[in-house]
Amino acid sequence: MIRVSLSARQWSQISKYLFLFCLCLLLVVSCSRSQQITTTDAVNASTGDGRITIGTTLNPRTLDPADAYELQSLGLVYNMSDRLYTYEPGSTEIKPELATALPKVSEDGLTYVIPLRQGVVFHDGTPFNAEAMAFSLERFIKNGGKPSFLLADVVASVKASGEHELTIQLKKSFAAFPALLAFSGVCPVSPKAYEIGTGKFKPNIFIGTGPYKLARYGTDSLQFDVFDKYWGEKPSNKGINLQILSSPANLYNSFRTGAVDVAYLSLEPDQIRSLEASAKKGDWQAITAQGSVVTYFVLNRNQKPLDQPEVRQAVAAMIDRPLMNQRVLLGQASPLYSMVPKTFEVSQPLFKNKYGDGNVNKAKQLLTSAGFSKENPVKLQIWYPSSSPIRSLAAQILKAYADKYMDGMLQFEINTVDGATFYRGIAQSFYPTALLDWYPDFLDADNYIQPFLGCDKGSDVKGCEEGGSQTQGSFYYSEAMNKLITKQRQEQNPKARNQIFADIQAQIATDVPYVPLWQNKDYVFARTGVSGVQLNPTQNLIYKTIKK
Repeated sequence: MIRVSLSARQWSQISKYLFLFCLCLLLVVSCSRSQQITTTDAVNASTGDGRITIGTTLNPRTLDPADAYELQSLGLVYNMSDRLYTYEPGSTEIKPELATALPKVSEDGLTYVIPLRQGVVFHDGTPFNAEAMAFSLERFIKNGGKPSFLLADVVASVKASGEHELTIQLKKSFAAFPALLAFSGVCPVSPKAYEIGTGKFKPNIFIGTGPYKLARYGTDSLQFDVFDKYWGEKPSNKGINLQILSSPANLYNSFRTGAVDVAYLSLEPDQIRSLEASAKKGDWQAITAQGSVVTYFVLNRNQKPLDQPEVRQAVAAMIDRPLMNQRVLLGQASPLYSMVPKTFEVSQPLFKNKYGDGNVNKAKQLLTSAGFSKENPVKLQIWYPSSSPIRSLAAQILKAYADKYMDGMLQFEINTVDGATFYRGIAQSFYPTALLDWYPDFLDADNYIQPFLGCDKGSDVKGCEEGGSQTQGSFYYSEAMNKLITKQRQEQNPKARNQIFADIQAQIATDVPYVPLWQNKDYVFARTGVSGVQLNPTQNLIYKTIKK
């Protein structure tokens, strides 16, 4: 294994660029300072009324849980709602919330019987019961919102089998189903306030059962008041003021000047580094958590020469993850060696064991065995959406590393396009390689496997024509992999299921349809005197525990 760095001259050039960028950033911050500290919510941050002011750059598209599929919307729905099951902070193990126990599952894995909590009411006073829960799940499926497929693909029927008992029938066995019921959008909503019907959404209201009710929904701010009839433990604060800032620079400045109590999503790596440094001096608090978002390199087996496994393996061997983590993310991520992130115990670092990092000798040997040389090099295009500066820098480092150490045998050409065009092109086999992020829908290892490797229609000759690997751009097809995916989805025994995941990861490391790169870390910054700041494993900031 060879571990090397880029030349001093190259890094000098990059350092000059970063210096100019930081100088521009400081000018932007200075210009925006007076505007940010004069907002209404900025004043609230220091009034001492027991309310918490949270700053973010994420503007929600909708508050309707049946249509919410972006992080900014789901985070708000999460804090105003309850689900049948939820997660302990820092854990992927589910626990009952509106359910009173884990489901009773039939031997064939198709029927789930769930006992429900009593004495719960919606924000409008409507009682919560099995009928209301069944209504909400049916609405999630039938209204046809962005996340509707999550339940529509697996649920055959939902019914109230008692006043406080829910019975769900699945189309096919799915061992990860309880984790799916912890998805933020799979929450009950008041049957009096909502209706079932394709496209019948209410994006500007929310009436659920959670600890907060929506008091105001504006274009740049939201207000959540404590729900006085909440069934569970009451929030530690008197309410939440959410301030939506127009840019990371404005969020950075608003936190530094005390306009907001808590800053979360989305700050740039250099801003995070600056705030962390000040936190170490005691100026404020920095809270970090292992994230669940992964970044990976897609290798399209339908484009030559990536149809040869040795070429894909050579790319995997060449990549130096620790170098990328330091240079691209300033150390604010974890190198990843499996498509299943370290969030799960089943994750195995097989890419590290098999290929290492920056192993250019192995990469050259693999390319030589595939018939390539300096005179006959592998030439690959790297594509990414133009709106992603992090992936831009990652692509530049991949290219610079190959240019310097692969003796011309592996050459990258960088290409970029707008986001909408990029994501359309992925599924149409336009790109030989691409840099992508993955935000999980629910926390189970299956959600990092089936969407990437499953193929409903395909062949060894044509690759995947319909299915997960086609939509992700690798066009990977393996009948053996399809069988393993089906098997793990049906297996109810956790130990046996973990062994199947081990077999799946071993095959990924050999076939290399994707190369895992890094797993994100989540950063929250809080003023001194603020406590109880926690993240759950799905990147949601938990409002109800925050106090000052």
